[in-house]
Amino acid sequence: MTSPTSFRNITPNGSGGAATLLVVLSFTGFILLTQALFIVPAGQVAVVTTLGKVSGGSRRPGLNLKIPFVQAVAPFDVRTQVKPEKFATLTKDLQVIEATATVKYAVRPSEAGRVFSTIASNDRDVYPRIIQPSLLKALKSVFSQYELVTIASKWSDISELVERTVAEELDKFDYVDVRGLDLTGLQIAEEYRAAIEQKQIAEQQLLRAQTEVKIAEQEAKRYETLTQSLDNQVLFKLFLDKWDGKTQVVPSLPGSNSGTPPVIVRGNN
Repeated sequence: MTSPTSFRNITPNGSGGAATLLVVLSFTGFILLTQALFIVPAGQVAVVTTLGKVSGGSRRPGLNLKIPFVQAVAPFDVRTQVKPEKFATLTKDLQVIEATATVKYAVRPSEAGRVFSTIASNDRDVYPRIIQPSLLKALKSVFSQYELVTIASKWSDISELVERTVAEELDKFDYVDVRGLDLTGLQIAEEYRAAIEQKQIAEQQLLRAQTEVKIAEQEAKRYETLTQSLDNQVLFKLFLDKWDGKTQVVPSLPGSNSGTPPVIVRGNN
């Protein structure tokens, strides 16, 4: 007769079941904790969305909390970005110029949520969707106001004007801060470059001639003033200062003005 099979009695109230439950709860708690905590690195902010909708303000760098499995995090870089943009545009006299505009900008930390919900879901899309259209619009607007010769001769002034125009355009939206703009690598047709150089040379020659005329006018005024101040007494004083005491002179004639200077009749033998 076969003996009945022996079975081990395992119940939820046993020590093995409690240990298993503890492990499961610990693992679940760890998962929930890792899902609830997130770190925002320095130079970034985080946009938190609840079921796809932006909730709350931008989260600052450091340790932050969110609701596990319900909220998601989208990081945004708020450090200064540097982007070169090659462009071609027309001048006022319908000449084509090419150059590079290097713009420095940064997303405003407080506006990251609004950028995420209205324009860009990540910081890579900020430049093509926000900066680039305003930059190209400003470049076209500024350069269309000036002729090619003026642009070439006042390049630095126009660069500052473009920077102000871009900043004013972006200020309408309050999304980003423009922190600088440099225009480099101006390219124009060779024949126009030669004409510009000739004009600059002519302007320099004109400026030099005007300077020489002013100097001559000042010298003439100085001599005129000196001549008016040279009366007979001054001339006689100058004569005495230079006379060696030996050269014979004819004194003032009787009845003449006593201030009349003497006349040299012969030099020293």
